[in-house]
Amino acid sequence: MLRVGLTGGLASGKSFVGRTLADFGCLLIQADELGKQVQQPGGEAYDAIVREFGRGILAADGSIDRRRLGSIVFQDPERLKALSAIVHPYVHERQRKLEEEFARSNPDGIAVTEAAILIETGTYRDYDRLIVATCSPEQQVERAMARDHLTREEVLDRMRRQMPLSEKIKYADYQIDTSGSKADTQARTKAVYESLRSLSL
Repeated sequence: MLRVGLTGGLASGKSFVGRTLADFGCLLIQADELGKQVQQPGGEAYDAIVREFGRGILAADGSIDRRRLGSIVFQDPERLKALSAIVHPYVHERQRKLEEEFARSNPDGIAVTEAAILIETGTYRDYDRLIVATCSPEQQVERAMARDHLTREEVLDRMRRQMPLSEKIKYADYQIDTSGSKADTQARTKAVYESLRSLSL
């Protein structure tokens, strides 16, 4: 089985690329989705997060208010590191189980893990190939404002805290430009998929 990392920047189109690869038959693992699951009440990381950050991060129904938690950790690198140390081991364990299950029935398959900070954490080295989804900074701003209902300044603030796409592409085995139409992006993704397929067989 071929293990592929998929990353990009805020609203750079990586989720669309991931869904397109899933349509071609790849296993798509969304690390952010696994992160949400382990933080839900009853999830593996829930109790440790509440102990670390206090009950002030909880919504009325007892779930973790991710916006409230985000406002704490995104302002303080040490607090973000503490949250990552709690969440990431459980995410990795879920990812490992999904990959093993897929590999049993698809030994020549392609497992794609979509995650925002593969390069920053150094975990990109764990993959056989790395795809970076890119578009222009202005497109990132416009897409994020529309998708997440954020102000331009909020988007720019988030982008300033991320590694620029121009840096990320230096690590990429494949770069998929998502700045054109969806059909263009699908065509570019298909070309990458066919290259990966030739490696996995």
